[in-house]
Amino acid sequence: MFLQMGGLEIYGVTEIERFDVPLSFMFPELNDLVTSHEVAALNDPAVCSNGQVHLTIRSWLLRMNNRVILVDGCVGNHKNRKHWPSWHQRTDNVWLKKLGALGVKPQDVDVVFCTHLHADHVGWNTKLENGHWVPTFSNATYLTGRVEYEHWLAESIDGDKHGSFGDSVMPIVEAGQMTFLEDGSDLAHGLNVKLAPGHTPGQLMLHASGCETSAIFCGDVLHSPLQLRFPDISSAICFDRQEAAKTRRKLLSRLGNSEDYLLPSHFSDPGWCKIAAEGDWFSMY
Repeated sequence: MFLQMGGLEIYGVTEIERFDVPLSFMFPELNDLVTSHEVAALNDPAVCSNGQVHLTIRSWLLRMNNRVILVDGCVGNHKNRKHWPSWHQRTDNVWLKKLGALGVKPQDVDVVFCTHLHADHVGWNTKLENGHWVPTFSNATYLTGRVEYEHWLAESIDGDKHGSFGDSVMPIVEAGQMTFLEDGSDLAHGLNVKLAPGHTPGQLMLHASGCETSAIFCGDVLHSPLQLRFPDISSAICFDRQEAAKTRRKLLSRLGNSEDYLLPSHFSDPGWCKIAAEGDWFSMY
């Protein structure tokens, strides 16, 4: 299954079909509402059940004008992620095989765009080769926001909290394959990035403009469909939760009742949706 917008083809490449996070941790404000009518109305086992929020971890693959563009790089293999057991020291190549099933080898990828630099978005940036981290996509230009990179570079001075900056970002910079983007930068004709701060200081969204519809790859502006019903509630892992809520509401209000597609990173398959405004909240279809 893929989404077609004129000459742009969009494919979801899922690494982890379901990754569970306790609701009490992910959205603490919602924890007391899980038995209320509002949340019970969202009784979708693909979204939340038994006190667990269900997330998917995926990349997006774009084909456009004979170019192959990858949006975000999931978790990756051989990475030390002890705080998240299902991410820690993975050794399967299912994600790479899914790329292969789409006719894409690592050397075929032209651009890797990182919406932000969290561990579940940059893991496949690199692979372990003879004890060293090297770019997985040897012919690609890697792109991320300058604000985002500079934030994590400063954070790394006191230690690499998540491990991903050292094993999945700096090796790309040191290999000379990373280019830094500003708010409003163009990736290609019809592909433009916009700053979406809050979840991280420099997160970027990718806007793909078509003749009749557009698609917005929003990274982690939303983690879960629960945030459509409660758009002002941000995850506990957001850098600035109030700023994240402002960014999310602005995006949803722009998409509400339009024909444009929203493509978050963590919604269940197929991963894309359209947004309907329902007064002060939103739904998807």
